[in-house]
Amino acid sequence: MNETEIYRKQQMGGQIGKGKRTALIIVDFVNGFIDPEIFGGGNTLEAADATIPVLAAFRERKLPVIFTRIVYAEDGSDAGIWCEKAPRLSELTESNPASHVVDILAPRFGEIVIRKTQPSAFFDTNLGSLLRGQNVDAITVAGATTSGCVRATVVDAISANFRPTVISDCVGDRAQGPHEANLFDIQQKYANLVRSTELGSVLL
Repeated sequence: MNETEIYRKQQMGGQIGKGKRTALIIVDFVNGFIDPEIFGGGNTLEAADATIPVLAAFRERKLPVIFTRIVYAEDGSDAGIWCEKAPRLSELTESNPASHVVDILAPRFGEIVIRKTQPSAFFDTNLGSLLRGQNVDAITVAGATTSGCVRATVVDAISANFRPTVISDCVGDRAQGPHEANLFDIQQKYANLVRSTELGSVLL
């Protein structure tokens, strides 16, 4: 019995139904997560490039678009235990260009940018209330890293009863192994998985 068969036997990997209104969440596609000298590498740049037409499609349909950034205080006063595990995260301050959204996906006026200090876009932010306030019950996720902030966001999304979809070619990680393993696990337990060419099956 192969891995997929094990999950099927346990009735994992089901398809989550479509929501009534979908928002695009672009998780931490910032300069530091594209640059291999900081937190990037692997397929992160390719994933950001693949997100360009996805972002355009959501904008064309006037669906909500929300960006996230990891941003810590300049004096490090809000750097928590996560920064003990990964100390360079505390360098992502407002004044550091590494914390800014990449130019190819630059937010437009009126698009929300959420600053966070933890992996999940939902944890200790107002993302959930913002989505509900715009009658959103489903999210489509792009961003970095697949094994980190993307996964944490998806797990919290389904925990809050949002319907998550991950665009597999629009999420990236610094190493291929964690990227592929987490996409498999996300699809089996937490979200639908589609490619950007299948976007029509996600948008209403």
